[in-house]
Amino acid sequence: MRTLLANHPLVTHKLTLLRDAATDTATFRRLADELVTLLAYEATREIRLTVVTVQTPVGAAVGAKLADPMPLIVPVLRAGIGMLDGMTRLLPQAGVGFVGMVRDEESLVASTYANRLPVDLTGREVFVLDPMLATGGTLITVIGMLRDRGAAAVTAICLLAAPEGLTRVDEAFPGDFVRVVTGAVDDRLNDKGYIVPGLGDAGDRLFGEI
Repeated sequence: MRTLLANHPLVTHKLTLLRDAATDTATFRRLADELVTLLAYEATREIRLTVVTVQTPVGAAVGAKLADPMPLIVPVLRAGIGMLDGMTRLLPQAGVGFVGMVRDEESLVASTYANRLPVDLTGREVFVLDPMLATGGTLITVIGMLRDRGAAAVTAICLLAAPEGLTRVDEAFPGDFVRVVTGAVDDRLNDKGYIVPGLGDAGDRLFGEI
């Protein structure tokens, strides 16, 4: 696994506002959307292209377009859905699949309750959207599903990550198949599996408490 820390002043600025407990839901959604677009810019730096020639008003120009098959974007429900618009803003041509995961708050083990993924992902690059990489259990499960369907590469985009989660994902997927792009790597996990200092429960802050 490779890790890319998006070290940019705007990322730091928006992430600081997201962390603030005083930030209201509407502002949190807007900031998360903006932050995802910044992270997506870094996450797509290695996206596959094909060389093409186009005719400009004054001559021929050699350029590049996204290669087929088109990438797939997979938000992890529910919190990942709050990241979808920010990602599709940069990749409107991409397909979208969904995986629903819920974590048992006592065992901290995540289980799948929804799966809307293509059966065959052979040759496709996949971008997984999950705000918090905490224990790593959710991400490992989703990446395993994508690998089993033949995905060519998986890039996870996370607003925040914990060292423990990054270590677990790296152990599960050594090599270059997986890349994690995040806005920050925080200090640790607490005994409830939350990232410290983190920003709280991303789903609750995006959509309100259930």
